[in-house]
Amino acid sequence: MHIPPWLEHLLMAGCDTFFKYWPQPTPPPDVLSRCRIIAHRGAHGFQGLPENTLAAFQRALEAPEVTGLELDVRWTQDLAPVVFHDADLLRMFGEPRLLSSFSLVELKERFPLIPTLEEVIQLSRDRAHLMIEVKEEPYPELERQNHILGDLLTGWEPGRDFHILLLDPALERLVTFAPKSCFLLVAFFNVAEFSNTSLEQGFGGIGGHYLLIGTEVVQRHLTADQFMGTGYPKSKNALFRELNRGVEWIFTNDPLEVAALIREQQQRS
Repeated sequence: MHIPPWLEHLLMAGCDTFFKYWPQPTPPPDVLSRCRIIAHRGAHGFQGLPENTLAAFQRALEAPEVTGLELDVRWTQDLAPVVFHDADLLRMFGEPRLLSSFSLVELKERFPLIPTLEEVIQLSRDRAHLMIEVKEEPYPELERQNHILGDLLTGWEPGRDFHILLLDPALERLVTFAPKSCFLLVAFFNVAEFSNTSLEQGFGGIGGHYLLIGTEVVQRHLTADQFMGTGYPKSKNALFRELNRGVEWIFTNDPLEVAALIREQQQRS
């Protein structure tokens, strides 16, 4: 089921307001210390920083509590992997052309804010865990493209240093250079289906919105020693609820604010 972005944002805002005023116990110090903050598309929005840009990623990593970056990978016409969310450039730059119709040189000349995957990897090496979302788009030279990705991530251990995010388990076919245990399924209203798929087919775990993933699902995956991540808590109470449920990986559009919440509570402990 797909809903319009404006409705999704409205629903998320309503969830944030509700959970903001639902008191939660303070997590123990060891639970706070295990929190892994993942900056969703970087610290976008902070002082006008655009999403998925080097500046947004750099700003997120300036907070020591931020230990990971979530990013989206797409391909140029000449098969260079770049970091960008949408298939076209209309929302971000007013350009309706598909990103895949640009060569890397033309893309960089016209839209220099769009980084290559290599640039983001170099920025985050030894600084952040990468959550790399693979998009559903044509892979005209699958073997070559996987060699490119694998070469860029040389020295990065799958599962320890990076994960591959999939909105559809079938997209597994697009990534052949990493083991299946490195793949995380991102659920929406299909949490039960993706939970079963992850456990039955040997994926690495699942993630999704904190409202949609119940505590039973959280415990099911933690018991199976699988990854469990939720997004996108903004308030202290919403964050504490997730940590108290055993969720350690927190995806957020507000990484600096969430980092400040963790820092403040650790200083009080």
